[in-house]
Amino acid sequence: MTGIIDYNAGNIKSVARALDVLKVEYCISKSPNDLYQSERLIFPGVGDAQYAMGELRKSGFDVFLKEKARDGIPILGICLGSQIIFDYSEEGNTNCLGLIPGTIKHFTSIKNDFPLKVPHMGWNNLHYSSEKKSPLFEGIGDDSSFYFVHSYVIQPEDESVITAWADYGIKVPAAVAKKNILALQFHPEKSGDVGLHILENFVKLRKEDFLS
Repeated sequence: MTGIIDYNAGNIKSVARALDVLKVEYCISKSPNDLYQSERLIFPGVGDAQYAMGELRKSGFDVFLKEKARDGIPILGICLGSQIIFDYSEEGNTNCLGLIPGTIKHFTSIKNDFPLKVPHMGWNNLHYSSEKKSPLFEGIGDDSSFYFVHSYVIQPEDESVITAWADYGIKVPAAVAKKNILALQFHPEKSGDVGLHILENFVKLRKEDFLS
């Protein structure tokens, strides 16, 4: 079963509708206790990093996610969920989960004279890293288009975790992977058939797929 973490900061309904289309069994819960037996977890998110981290701490999902990450359970972060898996976000000067080393910076912190509109909103094409390909992108061609909405940018300490990027004034890390922790800056649940394909790839993953 796939668990969906509801911490009052996630795009829950859209994710659930996408899984309904795929006829996937899932459980949505605001309590970690309900999701302990999940084979994999989806960690969506929209909004403010500081607020989201406060909600995670109040619910106990911060400790739960760290435990499940150590246990090797596949975890998929989406949008804000792809950011607060890192150490720190400039948004609200927020200490985050620290599942992958790195920081989250505003577009204008990366480039002072950033020439494009922020937030980065709309469809953009992905380009795969030459280093490795995420299992999420099996069967999806390079240059496929996905839907983005974000003002802050993933800046991992180790760039080898980046599995795909998009061009928006700068190279925007669009997907990262470190063992069982997978994350997407874009919204697969709002990205049509290619987005559904990504979610379909994710729900096939098992803990055993990351053992080495």
